[in-house]
Amino acid sequence: MNVLNLFYRTRESRRMLENSRARLYRVAYSWCHNAALADDVVQETLMKAYRSLSQLRDPKAGQAWLFSILTNCYNDHFRRNREAENVDDTVLVEETTPESQTSQLQIIDRVRKAVGALPEGQRQAITLVDLEGFSYIEVAQILGIPIGTVMSRLCRARNALREKLLEEFKKQPELREAVLRRVK
Repeated sequence: MNVLNLFYRTRESRRMLENSRARLYRVAYSWCHNAALADDVVQETLMKAYRSLSQLRDPKAGQAWLFSILTNCYNDHFRRNREAENVDDTVLVEETTPESQTSQLQIIDRVRKAVGALPEGQRQAITLVDLEGFSYIEVAQILGIPIGTVMSRLCRARNALREKLLEEFKKQPELREAVLRRVK
């Protein structure tokens, strides 16, 4: 009696596995959107389920058991195929060095000092246009001056900054090299 029951149970379980193949495939395909991969995952699921049929104690829970195997096979597939990066092959490239950062900070400090040394009207025009990105018309409205005045103040401020900064760079050629490296 027990052998017949086991035989009947095994036959029912096999039929359940065979009937579930289409459902498993639909679910696997909806997860990966790849027909070949879905077929492989379903095949692996069915093989594992068939091997583990003796572990299924409640035949009513067979579908949940089967889909949990599908989920595990699907996750295992991506775990196996996950790209691993070898740390030894990674080349670390740091573009900024402490020396270049120091040079940049020196340049920023000199530009700030040069802007600070400009007359107030030129300083306002150059900071609003070149640093804050306002248009000439907007700067004219902000400062309450004609647009031609904004343009002339800006032109004078840029020329004064150019002369002042070129003079600074001539005194310290290492700053000029730092700027050239940064442009590359």
